[in-house]
Amino acid sequence: MIIRPRRLRRTSAIRDMVRETTLSVKDFIAPLFVLPGKGLKNPIPSMPGQYQFSVDTVVTEAEGVWSLGVPSIILFGLPDSKDAIGSRSWAADGVVQRAVAAIKDRLPEMVVVTDVCLCEYTDHGHCGVIKGADVDNDATLELLSRQAVSHARAGADFVAPSDMMDGRVAAIRAALDREGFMNKGIISYAVKYASGFYGPFRDAADSAPQFGDRSGYQMDPANAIEALREAELDMDEGADIIMVKPALPYLDIVRRVKDISLVPVAAYCVSGEYSMLKAAEEKGWIDGKRVMMEMLTSIKRAGADIILTYFAKDAALLLTGKI
Repeated sequence: MIIRPRRLRRTSAIRDMVRETTLSVKDFIAPLFVLPGKGLKNPIPSMPGQYQFSVDTVVTEAEGVWSLGVPSIILFGLPDSKDAIGSRSWAADGVVQRAVAAIKDRLPEMVVVTDVCLCEYTDHGHCGVIKGADVDNDATLELLSRQAVSHARAGADFVAPSDMMDGRVAAIRAALDREGFMNKGIISYAVKYASGFYGPFRDAADSAPQFGDRSGYQMDPANAIEALREAELDMDEGADIIMVKPALPYLDIVRRVKDISLVPVAAYCVSGEYSMLKAAEEKGWIDGKRVMMEMLTSIKRAGADIILTYFAKDAALLLTGKI
């Protein structure tokens, strides 16, 4: 007797009926970059189709994202000035704080997440306070906590620390609770690798380090057991959602983290993943839409409950039948 698995592939309706992994627009968080000014929508050359927005235009962009059924955005800020400690990151009139308030005023039901890190705000481009030639972990925690509280005060639903300082989830949780923000959540970049896939993002956010690299605090790409330890530590410290970044080169890590996690797992399909696909699509080497959906499905199949992706709008258009 011949076993015939192809019977379950014979028609589109049958394939839909037995499909094991299904993408939804509700799975996505769309990253947006905000900068000072008015009426701005600056193209990002290394990320075709992505832009830096001023506060007024980012509200319009958020409305477009929401209209497609995507429930959430994450905001990254480009400040009007930088210094050694990133003090504009916690300013009440900072660009992210103003963007959060404006978006929540227009779209109160949208889930607004803010990236919490100092790299975009420091003149040296590292994710914390520099002492000597190193990032001082414990001195950085107080500044990250200030930033998180300022975002919560502006109306953010979740803060997302991406700095990879030890103990920052506990410090931020304590600061939020102390200021009365017990209901504000933390999406922790629990497993963030020192990856070469971040290049286009660093162009977009003007956040490249001015010396050295971030290997002293971001994770070694060769390590997997360490990822489980980081995830467990952040859950123990109070993270509501934990994240793996990047996504596609680390699908094995997404799966392993999902298997031990007691909270939802997010994966960040990062700028390099996005830009590589766009470059190949522009060359005519791949069917961009098909490969995009294959990439996103693989991330969901690996175990991600939530996907942060620059493809959010394009994928939503496909999923809703609008293109």
